[in-house]
Amino acid sequence: MSVHRAKGRLFSNTGRMQDLQDLDNETCWLVKELKSYIAQEADFLPRETGLNIMESAAENHNGVSAKCRNAKVEDLWSLASFFGFSTQTFVLAVNLLDRFLAIMKVQPKHVPCIGVSCLHIAAKMVEDECNISPTHELIRISQSKFTVSDLSRMEKIISEKLNLELKAITALTFLHLYHAVIVSLTSERGEIPSIERLEAQLKACLCQLIFSKAKPSVLALSVITQEFDALQSLAMLEIVQELQRHLKIVDSELLYWRGLVAKCMTEYSSSECNKPDNKKLVWIVSRRTAQNLHANHFSVPELPTIPEGSWDESESEDSCEDMSCEEDSLCGSPGSDAEGAFFPSEFCNQGRK
Repeated sequence: MSVHRAKGRLFSNTGRMQDLQDLDNETCWLVKELKSYIAQEADFLPRETGLNIMESAAENHNGVSAKCRNAKVEDLWSLASFFGFSTQTFVLAVNLLDRFLAIMKVQPKHVPCIGVSCLHIAAKMVEDECNISPTHELIRISQSKFTVSDLSRMEKIISEKLNLELKAITALTFLHLYHAVIVSLTSERGEIPSIERLEAQLKACLCQLIFSKAKPSVLALSVITQEFDALQSLAMLEIVQELQRHLKIVDSELLYWRGLVAKCMTEYSSSECNKPDNKKLVWIVSRRTAQNLHANHFSVPELPTIPEGSWDESESEDSCEDMSCEEDSLCGSPGSDAEGAFFPSEFCNQGRK
């Protein structure tokens, strides 16, 4: 089969990618990285049974519903934008949140603390230390009522439950690799959407719980495929098809998620959709509002230490661990004036199996 060169890369006369040994070193390395990450991605997926429980939970249910989770992810997007955090920080925070919620029985009143804790953990792992705002500022801007010590304790719980596996292979990992491969395989740079545009589309998808069920490699390729399809870029779609072939991604699986991504993009672009601003947010508040925020933050009382005990998994109907208070009267909402601990009274000493 004859081949021709374009920008130093090898293509067949049918436009198909050659075997890995025929690709240049850069592209060959990228494809090998993709295959390596695909082999590991399942280790960082949220437990599907836990996601199903959230999907089926009613609004007034004692547990966390999909709507509650989605609202918190949108809040995290806004917070990440406000503090100038990278897309990687936001995506990692969502991954930690979903993995934690999928293995724990959580009451909705605990979700604000869990969400901000996941964002803080992700920021400490991704951002430069000088770009991470003080913890009390993160709590104050999120307009939450828990304390710095509450946040620290929750971060410790999340780390233990996830067995300290905090770094994750996410859809963003694949999105960047796919984009790099496509750039390396074509001289038509004008047809390639910017990585920032693709990242924004991925973030919109992550605001819906359903996409947490997708394999990261498939979700990222679905985002790219949907974008090229919308741009009617046949040349780029051919490259995507060859990537799919090399990575052995099933047609039906890609088609399914591609359809959901297209639906999400349609909804997201509608005028009815309220979406976070991609730019760093600037809040302008009145002096009285600023004083109230300041007063509310420093008026939060110290909360008692969380007692930790064993949880009998035989009592659980869905194999998730319980974070619910034994007594409903402990606290009506995070930081409420009711007596009792903000956190539940019992935790399982063992994390995710």
